[in-house]
Amino acid sequence: MRWLCGLLVLLVIAPPLLGNNYYLTVLTMCCLNAMIAVGLSLLVGHAGQISLGHAGFYGLAAYTTATLSATVGLPVGLSMLAGVGATSGVAALVGLPALKLKGHYLAMATLGFGIILSILFNETVEVTGGPSGFTGIPRLSLFGVEFTSDLSVYYFIIALLGLVVWLSFNILHSRVGRALRALHTSEKAAQAMGIDIARYKLFIFVVSAAFAGLAGVLYAHYLTFIAPASFGFLFSVQLIVMVVLGGMTSVPGSIVGAFFLTVLPEFLRAFDNIEILLFGGILVLCMMYLPDGLAGACNRLWRWGWRLVYVRADKGRMGGNDNG
Repeated sequence: MRWLCGLLVLLVIAPPLLGNNYYLTVLTMCCLNAMIAVGLSLLVGHAGQISLGHAGFYGLAAYTTATLSATVGLPVGLSMLAGVGATSGVAALVGLPALKLKGHYLAMATLGFGIILSILFNETVEVTGGPSGFTGIPRLSLFGVEFTSDLSVYYFIIALLGLVVWLSFNILHSRVGRALRALHTSEKAAQAMGIDIARYKLFIFVVSAAFAGLAGVLYAHYLTFIAPASFGFLFSVQLIVMVVLGGMTSVPGSIVGAFFLTVLPEFLRAFDNIEILLFGGILVLCMMYLPDGLAGACNRLWRWGWRLVYVRADKGRMGGNDNG
C-alpha cells in the first residue's frame, strides 16, 4: 500500500511539473496501458495463461461505449458500464472453450479472436466507421459532472488506476491468488489439491479482460475518436512485452513496463531514420541484462543504495568510536 500511495502521489504532482499538454496526453496513455498491463500480469504472470487478444477486448469496450453514447444516445456513464460489461461477457464466452487449451495453443486461440475483432472493426463501416474511424464520441461525464479539461480526465484515470492496482493486490493476497500461483506452477498438482482450475482460470481471464475494457471506455471518451489501427495485433504483442519487460510476476513491474514502453517511442522520435532500430536494440538489451525485468532491477538498485548508505553510516560510527 505504501508503494501504491507513492505512485499515486507521483502521478498527481507530475502534470504541474511538466507544464505541457502533450506530456499530459502521454502520461494519460501510460496510465491506460498500465491498467491493461496489470490485468495481463494477473493472467500471464500469476496464472500462467497467455493471451494475445487483449487489444481486441480494449477495442470492443471502446466501440461499445462509443456506439451507445454517440449513436444510441445513452448517458456516458451507462454506456461505459455497458462497454465493460459487454467485454466481460464476451471474455467469459471466449474463455470457456479457449482456456481448455494450454501454452501456445491458447495463445493462438486468443490471437485468432483478436484478429476476428480487428476485421469486424474494419468491415462494419455502418457501425464503427471502418478504417476512417469513429468520430463524435462525447467527452467523459458521470452523474451529471462533465470532465471538461484533459487534466480532470487524467486525475480521474489515476484514481481508477489506483483502484485497479488495489483490487489486484487484494486478489493476489487472497485464496484466489494462492490458487492462481498453484495452477501456474502445476495444474495437475493444483487439481490434486482440490483446486477447481477451470473456474479460477476463467475468473482471472474475465477480470483481466474487464481491466482492458475499463481502459478502453476511458480511451474512447478521452480522445473522442477511435480507429481500428489502435486495437490491432501489434498492440497485443506490445502489451505482452510490457508485462515481460516489467517483470511477469510483479504488478508494480507491469506498471513500470507500461510506462517505459509508452514513453520510450516519444524519446526516440528525434531519431527519424533509426528509431525502430534503437527501439528494438533497447528491448533486446533489457531482456538480456534484466532477466527479472525492470521491477527486479529497480529493487536491486534500491537495496544497493540502502546498503551503501548503511555501510557509510556504519563506517562513520566506527570512526567516531576510534577517535573517542
